[in-house]
Amino acid sequence: MKEMRYFYVPDAGRQTELPPDEAAHALRVLRLKAGDEFFLMDGAGSFFRAELTVTSAKRCMYAVKAVLPQTKTWNGHIHLAIAPTKMMERMEWLVEKATEIGFDELSLLDCRFSERRQVKTARLEKIVVSAVKQSRKPWKPLVHEMTDFKTFVESRQKGRYFIAHCYDDVPKEDLYDKLTKHSGNEDVTVLIGPEGDFSIEEVNFALEHGCEPVSLGASRLRTETAGLLAVSMAQLAFRIRTNETDLK
Repeated sequence: MKEMRYFYVPDAGRQTELPPDEAAHALRVLRLKAGDEFFLMDGAGSFFRAELTVTSAKRCMYAVKAVLPQTKTWNGHIHLAIAPTKMMERMEWLVEKATEIGFDELSLLDCRFSERRQVKTARLEKIVVSAVKQSRKPWKPLVHEMTDFKTFVESRQKGRYFIAHCYDDVPKEDLYDKLTKHSGNEDVTVLIGPEGDFSIEEVNFALEHGCEPVSLGASRLRTETAGLLAVSMAQLAFRIRTNETDLK
């Protein structure tokens, strides 16, 4: 059976043409032609069965045949706020894998001990889109520009905020234990520091602003490993067990 192809098209139900990068992939790599069927994903919770109607050297027009609203496979809202690593390859790996596992939002933190102060979020967006298509996720995680740590904490939104740190003299509880003690239908934000951890001043600042101190276990982890573990813990705690959606 021929594998069905997926393309990311924001607001796919109101559009009739693949974006340029998706059209290039459809034409040059997959060699699709008029009459071929594929799926679109809008990143906002729906798939669309579509048919290619017209192609040219660089353009692909399509017609939507069916709208397929999807059900989210986890409760609540999982938000990872993390200080980017010095080597962006490690952060790109994290973003790809966290998207495949499933989360809702990514914020980048500029902390006292950060070794990277600037990030090209456009590159991370492309990695997110690729991972969304590969893992067939109906929702695309939001990616925010880098924000100063204190500004981020002061502008905290609804839900519970957890800060993971390595200071032995600051009491903390296991993140997974905290997540599983409640209904599993909450908005949660987990803050992960840079390679040198948060400063003690940043940890205290976060606690003063309502963040809960947590541990990710006994091992001392790299930043990207800690970020992925935090997302995995939230996924396991909030996961909804359902049968796989039939898209045939």
